[in-house]
Amino acid sequence: MSEWIKEAANGFGLTLEIAEILEHRETPFQTIDVYQTTGKGKLLMLNGIIQLTSWDEFCYHEMMAHTVMCACGNAPEKVLVVGGGDGGVLRELAKYPSVKQLDICEIDAEVIEVSKKYLPETAVSYNDPRVRVHIADGSEFIKQFEAEYDAIIVDSTDPGGPGEPLFGVEFYRNMRRALKEGGVIGSQSESPFLLPDVVKSLQNISRECFEYSAYGMFYVPTYPTGNIGICVGGAGVDPVVCRRTPPEGLRYYNPEIHQAAFVLPQFVRELLDI
Repeated sequence: MSEWIKEAANGFGLTLEIAEILEHRETPFQTIDVYQTTGKGKLLMLNGIIQLTSWDEFCYHEMMAHTVMCACGNAPEKVLVVGGGDGGVLRELAKYPSVKQLDICEIDAEVIEVSKKYLPETAVSYNDPRVRVHIADGSEFIKQFEAEYDAIIVDSTDPGGPGEPLFGVEFYRNMRRALKEGGVIGSQSESPFLLPDVVKSLQNISRECFEYSAYGMFYVPTYPTGNIGICVGGAGVDPVVCRRTPPEGLRYYNPEIHQAAFVLPQFVRELLDI
């Protein structure tokens, strides 16, 4: 008989059929599980929450990375990723020849270790000489910088785990301080179908901290409700505008989908008072 793994949270569930358990470990921060599914590649879960499958991870990682990079006022040279230990966002950022330094701040070193072992297609850019790995709490790490980064991408877990401080106003203020003029941030901002209060809170915080802010939606089939959001903020530039040609060979992102992501359903517009 088939075995099924279920993510069940916030009154909603999603199941995936698995063929094999590849890894289970408890870290000081969370539970990490990796499975081989029967049809969707490998599956990474943290604290029982789906982070990615190798079948559709490109949807999330491309939108999180390229929506930010293509909105920057200047060609990005120094970029920070907070979270994102699986390496998928790093992989996309490494496609930009303008980038000279890629910092990643991940609180749990074991996520990186597990991803290198089981998800080499996402963790590939850890070998890039431009990448600098910092094992630290991103909400503390960001405090040391002022006008340092051209782009900051927050690839966090859901609120309630180790990513909880990344959903607060202090963190967003510190990100604004760490951005150069013309810089852009983008953060994982949940689904309005699943966590509307979180979406509303993050957008209100972003409006307070950035001259320009917006919330976009895109598809990720193996996330509960099938979609996820990105909250973007610009230091003197409107992040809804796509300003440069993305790298070749992408499977989800293009300039048209960049613009379309910010065209919101009416119920989301009302939620965000747009």
